[in-house]
Amino acid sequence: MNEIKKHPAILKNENTALLIVDIQERIISVMRKHESLIENVVKLVKGIKVLNIPIFYTEQYPKGLGSTVAEIKSELNNESIHKLTFSCCGAGDLFPQLKKLKIKNVIVCGVESHVCVQQTVLDLLANKFKVYLPINAISSRKNIDYKTSIQRMEKHGAEITTIESVLFELLEICGTNDFKAISSIIK
Repeated sequence: MNEIKKHPAILKNENTALLIVDIQERIISVMRKHESLIENVVKLVKGIKVLNIPIFYTEQYPKGLGSTVAEIKSELNNESIHKLTFSCCGAGDLFPQLKKLKIKNVIVCGVESHVCVQQTVLDLLANKFKVYLPINAISSRKNIDYKTSIQRMEKHGAEITTIESVLFELLEICGTNDFKAISSIIK
C-alpha cells in the first residue's frame, strides 16, 4: 500500500520560525489598517508560542523609529534584532541563526510590505528558505504598495496565506490542548 503524501508547501513545526519585521512605535500609526495588523500579529505570536516555534523580531533604526509596539513586545520573551538595512539579511546574525536551527520555513509579517518585508522575503528565498506570508499580518502606508509587493513576492516564490491558515497548518490535527488554545486565540 502506498503512503499518502502531504503537500510540501504545508508548514511543519520542526523546521519553522516566525519573523516579525519592524512593527515599531513611531511608524505604525501611518500604516493601513494598523489596528487590525497589530491584533493579527498578536494572535499569530500567541499561537506560535503555544506551538513552541522560534520567534525573531527586528527593529529598523530603533533610535529614530522607537521600539516594537507594546502590544506585540509584551508577548515576546527575547530581544529584538536591530538593523539599519532594509532587508533583515543585514540584521546581525539572524540568517546564520536560522540556518543553525535548521529552519527551512519562515513565516514573515510586519511593515512595510513593499520595503523591509519585501526585501527580506526576496533575500530569504534567495537563501533557499521557504517563505510564508500571512497577508493579514503585513501592511504599508499605501494600498498600491501593499498589493504590488504581495504580487511580486508571490511571483518569486512566497506562499501567500493568512494567520489562521498558518496556525492550523502547524497544528495539523484537532482535539489536542494546542488546538483548543489556538482556537480560543483566533476567535
